[in-house]
Parts: sequence; structure tokens; C-alpha cells
Amino acid sequence: MHTPASMVTGIVFAPLGLVLVFTAAITPQWREGQTRLGMAGTGSFLRSGGKGQVTGVRSGSMEVLLLLRSDGLWESCLQVENSELKQCWPVAGPYWRDPRVRLAQGLILTSLFLCGTGIVLACIGVRCWTDIPLRGVAATGGLLVLMAGLLSLTALGVYTHNLVRLGMADPNKRINNPRFPHLSLHPGCSLYFGWLGSCLQMLGGSALLFSFKRPRYPTCPSCPKLPVCPACRSCTEITNKPDTEVYEVSC
Repeated sequence: MHTPASMVTGIVFAPLGLVLVFTAAITPQWREGQTRLGMAGTGSFLRSGGKGQVTGVRSGSMEVLLLLRSDGLWESCLQVENSELKQCWPVAGPYWRDPRVRLAQGLILTSLFLCGTGIVLACIGVRCWTDIPLRGVAATGGLLVLMAGLLSLTALGVYTHNLVRLGMADPNKRINNPRFPHLSLHPGCSLYFGWLGSCLQMLGGSALLFSFKRPRYPTCPSCPKLPVCPACRSCTEITNKPDTEVYEVSC
């Protein structure tokens, strides 16, 4: 059968979007930050730079460490720059209890479920092993994929808009507090994966929605008001033609 271009676009872009959004969901780089931490003493072991050891920058009698912090929806990590020292742990505390983080988690999980269900319906609707695709089923799958893209975009927008304030009752007070090092936060690579995946989901879902459109098919020259059924081939004027660009009709 001749699969419509809209269906091909949908069944290609929707899984790509699902993979990218899933990758964004499980990685901890939704927001990243770095801070410099000074340590008293000569700290000669910090300057060794060997494998598995910490490197530092000496400033007078102080060693300065550059700490890299990253937070995701389910995991946070802390790493010393230019070393293999890295520690990750499940998100907890005020960040975990923040309602905006919980909202993003729920929206992303719902988006993944809807997108997976939509892809299954789209594959059933396309029915590449038969001559007649199920337009309604494929379009319903496209609608679910489109809704999944909207939900993931909403989650990403909420998280990005409140990125600096997540998990902090008063972020300005905490940043200016001399007990805590200054931590500059910015969007991480996981957000970009999520944005790209959400856009692909919306594009694939919109393409599958065009499956609702009934394709044009030829009419019988002897009776123009009646459509011709290619499965029946009841019109001799049509059956004598070498080939037609028809993949589905309603008899």
C-alpha cells in the first residue's frame, strides 16, 4: 500500500520525541550550577591531578575547588571539576517537596504514558501489512502524542520559569548568606533534550492527525456520482487502467 506522508512523518517523529523526553526525565541535568570553595592550608594533595584525585587552584595559602552541582527530577549530583569524584543521590529535602518540582514530575510521567499509548495506536492504525489503514485509530494516536507534547512542554516551562527558586523558600537570602557559597544556576542539557523531544512529539502528533482526512479516489466514468471501490474493481474503465494511486476507499 501507499502509506500517506503524514503517517510516515508521525510514526517517525513521535518515537524520536518519546526517546528524547525519556532521556531528559532520567538524567539529572535539568539545572546546573557551580561554585568555588576555598580550603585552608597548602593542600599539596589537591595539586597532584592524578586519576581519581582532586585538582585545585592555589591562591596564596588557600586551595580553590570548583564544585559542579546538577539537579534533575529524581536525582541530584555533585562533582569536583577535572576529577572523577562525583556523588549522586535521590532528590530530597525542600527541592523534593517543592510543588513545582512535583508538578513537573507528574506532567512528564503522564506525557510519557500518553506518548507511548499514542505510538501503539498509530502503529495499529497505519497497518503496513494491509491495503487499508485505520485512519481513525491512527489519528487518535496522533491526538494522544500531541497531548503528550503539550504536557511535557508545560512541565519544562514551569521548571525553567522557576529554575532558580526551586527548593528555596527565599533564594536571595540563602545566596547572600556567607555560610553558603554563591551558587550560580542555569538550565542544563536535559532541558534542551526535553524541549527538542516535546517539539518532535507535537510535530509527529499533528502529522498523524491528518489521518482523519479521507483520501481522494477516482470515480467511475460511466456513473460519476458513484465512487469506485478498488477492492471490488467493478468499473471496467478503471480496471483497464495500468495502475491507480489509491490505497483506501469506502465501498
